[in-house]
Amino acid sequence: MGLLNLPSSKNRHARQWRMLDVITAAFFAAVLLFFLLVFTPLGDTLAASGRQTLLRSDPRHRGRLVALVEQGKQPVEIDACPADMVDHMPCEDPKINSQLSREMNYYRERHCPKPEESPLCLIPPPQGYKVSVQWPESLHKIWHDNMPYNKIADRKGHQGWMKREGPHFIFPGGGTMFPDGAVQYIEKLKQYIPIAGGTLRTALDMGCGVASFGGYMLAEDILTLSFAPRDSHKAQIQFALERGVPAFVAMLGTLRLPFSGFSFDLVHCSRCLIPFTAYNATYFLEVDRLLRPGGYLVISGPPVQWPKLDKEWADLQEVARSLCYEIIVVDGNTAIWKKPIGDSCLPSQNEFGLNLCDESDDASFSWYIKLKKCVSRTSSVKGEYAVGSIPKWPERLTTAPSRASVIKNGIDVFEADKRRWTRRVAYYKNMLNGKLGTSSVRNVMDMNAFFGGFAAAIISDPVWVMNVVPARKPSTLDVIYDRGLIGVYHDWCEPFSTYPRTYDLIHVDDIEFLIKDPITGKSRCNLVDLMVEIDRILRPEGTLIVRDSPEVIERVDRISHAIRWRTSIHDKEPESHQREKILVATKKLWKLPSASH
Repeated sequence: MGLLNLPSSKNRHARQWRMLDVITAAFFAAVLLFFLLVFTPLGDTLAASGRQTLLRSDPRHRGRLVALVEQGKQPVEIDACPADMVDHMPCEDPKINSQLSREMNYYRERHCPKPEESPLCLIPPPQGYKVSVQWPESLHKIWHDNMPYNKIADRKGHQGWMKREGPHFIFPGGGTMFPDGAVQYIEKLKQYIPIAGGTLRTALDMGCGVASFGGYMLAEDILTLSFAPRDSHKAQIQFALERGVPAFVAMLGTLRLPFSGFSFDLVHCSRCLIPFTAYNATYFLEVDRLLRPGGYLVISGPPVQWPKLDKEWADLQEVARSLCYEIIVVDGNTAIWKKPIGDSCLPSQNEFGLNLCDESDDASFSWYIKLKKCVSRTSSVKGEYAVGSIPKWPERLTTAPSRASVIKNGIDVFEADKRRWTRRVAYYKNMLNGKLGTSSVRNVMDMNAFFGGFAAAIISDPVWVMNVVPARKPSTLDVIYDRGLIGVYHDWCEPFSTYPRTYDLIHVDDIEFLIKDPITGKSRCNLVDLMVEIDRILRPEGTLIVRDSPEVIERVDRISHAIRWRTSIHDKEPESHQREKILVATKKLWKLPSASH
């Protein structure tokens, strides 16, 4: 009789034990995973990451979150962004822009995502972040951990740009064309340009590095707005702003720079490497649009008497001659020109084919306007604005510019606006318990600047103010520059061109108007996105001041709590006859859990 080949009892027991081991291991792994997700920062990080992925992939969820925050019916807190977004600039995102055309540096210009394509989250500070070094000490040193990028220090330290010393970055004040220091370089320029005495006040520094030129021009009472793109010199504008020097992320590419025409008394380039004569001298023509009649253009470095750049240097001189620029001096590798006054100098026959722009072209329109291959007419802008014809600094600050007539009864409106902001700022300083006007506030922005009245009223404080004129409002930016202040055009339905954690104090009068269509009155974007953007550019422990109707202030207050701010609401100053309240908010200093790195 045959025998059945049955498995032995020993083998059966072994298989049962192996299966039990697997089940037991899986159980303990699940318990461990549950513990990590619930009781450690890893769970918060993964949850936040998952929510942000969901927001990016499905705009409907983003819309629901915006609605919940706006309604304020239940406590809602907007999540922190991932750690790799500490320096996120939505419109200058290298991951997106690197895929665009290199022609005329198009890829380095603003390219903003649609709101529904942007994560709705709060930009965290880097690990080790500290409240910024105060002005004026910040001109010379900043905290390393606030922007821990050693690339410029390693590559440019021998030229006096910056170096690391212990917990700080140190700024000796040098630059590629002035390694012995900006002070010595400025003294050299003084031999040829009336830097002292108030004739010059507003300057533009192109391709500025860490903005030492602009920083040391402040001692001469010249307010220099420095700009550079977000490029391979990582964070150069971020370093400038951390130092407390006026700066802005921009690129001379295919579009006009966001400034009004004939605004700068001085335009400076120190090894900025802008190809001024390329594309039929288009970039030189943009500089000409920005420079006041009678103003000065300084170019140090290539191509001025530079080896192997003879043709480029000859072309630069030819363009300047064609526009009747007077050559003041060529001193080594530095060339200085003076721009003529008026349109009396018509472009003569030249190899670049330069001609005057049509009379319909307004030199002050620049928001998303393509660069033009023609010479902006000074006659297209009414008023007195040439260097020498406007009052010297500081008289020009309080003198009504003739370009104020862009507004009906503009001169009278200017005078009333000046008195109004003197009263308001005095009230602010009492309300803020002395913070405004102290060294704890250096970088200031006015999001709805009009004639620059707020900035003018705090001129004696140790601050500089970025005056923003909304692109859809009357173009009063030229009045701001005529007063000796600085600013830009911007549409607040888009992110601003600056790094996170830039400003100590942000002021906005009539915040709701910034997001509404001036014709239809309908909202073009939402207040939550705007507040999240303000949070991005405001420094931790920085202050926001908002003036608006009680209903709008209530909405802003609700959103402020969703983005982790401390708020207080105040009555308007007694002299005001408008129906409004004032909200003062402080951004808290919070950090991502270290386990998220």
